[in-house]
Amino acid sequence: MTQANQSRPPLPPFTRETAMQKVRMAEDGWNSRDPIKVSLAYTIDSEWRNRAEFPRGRAQIVEFLCHKWEREIEYRLIKELWAYEANRIAVRFAYEWKDQNNNWTRSYGNENWEFDEHGLMQKRYASINDLAISESERKFHWPQGRRPDDHPSLSELGL
Repeated sequence: MTQANQSRPPLPPFTRETAMQKVRMAEDGWNSRDPIKVSLAYTIDSEWRNRAEFPRGRAQIVEFLCHKWEREIEYRLIKELWAYEANRIAVRFAYEWKDQNNNWTRSYGNENWEFDEHGLMQKRYASINDLAISESERKFHWPQGRRPDDHPSLSELGL
């Protein structure tokens, strides 16, 4: 299947409902920690800015995510819709993880996404800040994988 034949609904232009669905799908994908699965949500030539890294295309996205999840252990993420218009979505997010020395971090950020007509993300710009936390300050306690539907959102957690 060529990229031109791929479709990743919901498709733009987005409504509030479809933008929220797209955000949850992205959250679920990232919480799977499966770099190949995650990369399929992006165009073959997708452009990223993630902190000071600038992956281009699916192969570099997979490489980036493999490295990320090797060092970010016990990764759990929540994304929340911030704004949307036509083929663009803005989200805010937070994720918790620990390093190889059992030091916990909560990373906060914002992402701007742009989609092609097939619903694949062609641009992803992320700005992220890290806060060292103690294990007792963690708020994301579900088993690794998809966040349960009844787990509080970022707003509900006061984040």
